[in-house]
Amino acid sequence: MSTNPDIAIDVRNLTVSYHARPALLDVSVGIERNQFIGVIGPNGAGKSTFIKSILGFIKPDVGTVKINGENALNARGKVAYVPQRGAVDWDFPITVAEVALMGRYQRIPWYKNPGPADREAALQALEMVRMDALAARQIGELSGGQQQRVFLARALSQGSDILLLDEPFAGVDAATERAILDVLERAKKTGKTLVVVHHDLVTAAEYFGKLILLKQRLYAYGAPEMVLQEELLSKVYEGQLRIFKEVFKGKSDV
Repeated sequence: MSTNPDIAIDVRNLTVSYHARPALLDVSVGIERNQFIGVIGPNGAGKSTFIKSILGFIKPDVGTVKINGENALNARGKVAYVPQRGAVDWDFPITVAEVALMGRYQRIPWYKNPGPADREAALQALEMVRMDALAARQIGELSGGQQQRVFLARALSQGSDILLLDEPFAGVDAATERAILDVLERAKKTGKTLVVVHHDLVTAAEYFGKLILLKQRLYAYGAPEMVLQEELLSKVYEGQLRIFKEVFKGKSDV
């Protein structure tokens, strides 16, 4: 099968289970280049598993993931990743500048130290997220929103064309959320492809150009007005949907 050059991430028949319990079932989706994609679905829907499968962190039971036409395992280092804040040891003694510089490590041979170009790339990434003034600060001394921005800088310093982010807006205040969104929108304008796990249906239509709706299976992929249909969301969220009634308020197209 020939590779579509417009597809950055090609997921085919992806099935993943944990101890015989399915997390993803036969998921197929082709994510185009230079898109800002939100991945939505209820808790336990397989959103983080989807991201980790793209990264090659999880071996699927069935199916394939290709990054720019090559196997995901061979494409490691070509995709930048921002994990959930809860997955990071914030007590580890490391500075803001050192975290940003970590994004360069996959570009540096094991026998070399980071050079001036690597340090400059890390500094530029910190400037982009407005954390350069705190470069010497210990990461554990920062607020939750500041920590999230530093890990975004680490991903940006890697220089990858594809960024995967797992709930980057979780646990941050409105000002920080807007600051992170601004950085991601600017990254998209430079030609990057961004895939973001997101939990808030109210802002999903505002933030993203396209949405992936998951609950083990792929229920929809497309423009927000196509995905955020009340009948479709009712199938996926079931009893939880009452929480998100604001999504439909005043909208005649859902």
